[in-house]
Amino acid sequence: MVAVVDWAVIVAALAYAAWALVAVVRNRPPREPYVVGAGVVELLVLIQAVVAVVLMIADGAPEETATFVGYLLMNLIIIPLGLFWALAEKSRWGTSVLVVAALVVPLLVVRMQQLWDAGA
Repeated sequence: MVAVVDWAVIVAALAYAAWALVAVVRNRPPREPYVVGAGVVELLVLIQAVVAVVLMIADGAPEETATFVGYLLMNLIIIPLGLFWALAEKSRWGTSVLVVAALVVPLLVVRMQQLWDAGA
């Protein structure tokens, strides 16, 4: 996988999680700016997914392809699902869901890197 894309996703997701955590501490529900932030993170995740699929086609898939694809698909849906849940829950706990969803993304990226590197 391409390290620059991976690190961009990790940094963006952690920054988004920190931003949402500040809102949780301040007892703020999720608002429209959090939708934009989720969109930025999701765009980076989508770019990462496209790059991963292209690399799988060009260079071959990792040994544990099914696990890798599962992580890739989960990474694509975790932010939209968290955002949907957060907007439905109009309290600080909705924003807490965004924090958790954003923290899952770097974990999935690191695990995908491990799977990719194991096949190299």
